[in-house]
Amino acid sequence: MIAMQKNNKINVELLLTGNELVSGDVIDSNSAFIAQDLGKLGLEVTRRVTVKDDLTLLAQEISEQTKRCDILIINGGLGPTVDDMTSQALAIAANVPIVEHKDAMTSLLAWCQRRNYELNESNRKQAMLPQGCDVIANETGSAVGFTLSLNNCQVYTTPGVPRELKNMLPNEIMPHIQQQFNVTDTTDISRFNLFGLGEATIQELVNEHLPDWPDDIELGYRAAMPHIEIKLTTHDQAGHDKKPLWQTKLANLLGAHVIGDGKMSMAKSLINALDANNKKVTFAESCTGGLISSLITKESGSSSVFEAGFITYSNAMKTKMIDVPESLLIEHGAVSEPVVKAMLTGALKQSGADVGVAVSGIAGPNGGTNDKPVGLVWIAWGDAQVQHTVALLLTIPRTAFQQYVATAAIDLVKRHVLDIVEPPEYLSTRAFKK
Repeated sequence: MIAMQKNNKINVELLLTGNELVSGDVIDSNSAFIAQDLGKLGLEVTRRVTVKDDLTLLAQEISEQTKRCDILIINGGLGPTVDDMTSQALAIAANVPIVEHKDAMTSLLAWCQRRNYELNESNRKQAMLPQGCDVIANETGSAVGFTLSLNNCQVYTTPGVPRELKNMLPNEIMPHIQQQFNVTDTTDISRFNLFGLGEATIQELVNEHLPDWPDDIELGYRAAMPHIEIKLTTHDQAGHDKKPLWQTKLANLLGAHVIGDGKMSMAKSLINALDANNKKVTFAESCTGGLISSLITKESGSSSVFEAGFITYSNAMKTKMIDVPESLLIEHGAVSEPVVKAMLTGALKQSGADVGVAVSGIAGPNGGTNDKPVGLVWIAWGDAQVQHTVALLLTIPRTAFQQYVATAAIDLVKRHVLDIVEPPEYLSTRAFKK
């Protein structure tokens, strides 16, 4: 067990290796996985360094980082090829020889046997590790990780394959860190998603209605267009115990703008609402080009609530596929209230669905007029008996426009299915006013 850390605080750094990371051919996501798992232990990364596959540079960087931090996690460079240099670089930095590690060879042979592979010299390289290190099991890959102490710093090596890393972190690395550094207080993070409220608005609501928000429950926001993620973080048992109550208070305050926990998508929340009410949905899409239907069908369970959607991008297809009268298109134009109402009516009739949404807009960057500017969208939603319409103006780039319209469409029909009377804030803040 490590009794003292530099500056009396556990200082964690990351070292990422690989030419593909330096060149930008591969986008680093592994450091996010590592940081998130460390965060659960109340630890944070203070520095992240990326180095290309150069033995001298890697050995120098390892030596420098281990002199200033307590934990160094090295990601990548454990494979069988010549550009996998982590073992050799760490041996140079520690001034120890590379040797065939018995436990690493046992693991490698077992991996080959399970796959009916014959061990070759390239694979054998993965069992050649710095003398004195301890193996970290890798249940999903051929290359074990390993750990050793250098300059009073505990070094952990991890595979660059994300699937292998994700398995190793909670099952091997984090338990070792907890034991080695006597980490007792763990961090707990709860997340839930919202749509239709901005960060500033949410904070104002909290300030006004929950002014006694506890200091030991950290409240954070992350914009992930078109959603907002709210994060509640606690670091000790007292905070953990009181968090459920305050999360409920916050969710009640934000009302139907809350989609669900951090894993709940808007589309999945609609599927759940439709399932609970034994209803099916249809979509008539113009400016979103099928995105709404795509979001729904990405989710499991969609087949029980969604049978057909209509991508009627041209005026001719609006008439041919969902019976929009040509006279309405001529008189009012495709982006208009009468047309989206007719699109909704036609889609409901053609599909036999219980509820639906129709959208028609000008995604831009061209095509707008004084009366109908870029960013205008008409949305109609409801059923055969009750239908609603709204015109929104979204002065955002084309892709963001489509994402927002699709999410709003799903949100509005979900509110209709659940009989939520209170309108979302965006119906007023983003309303189109001539």
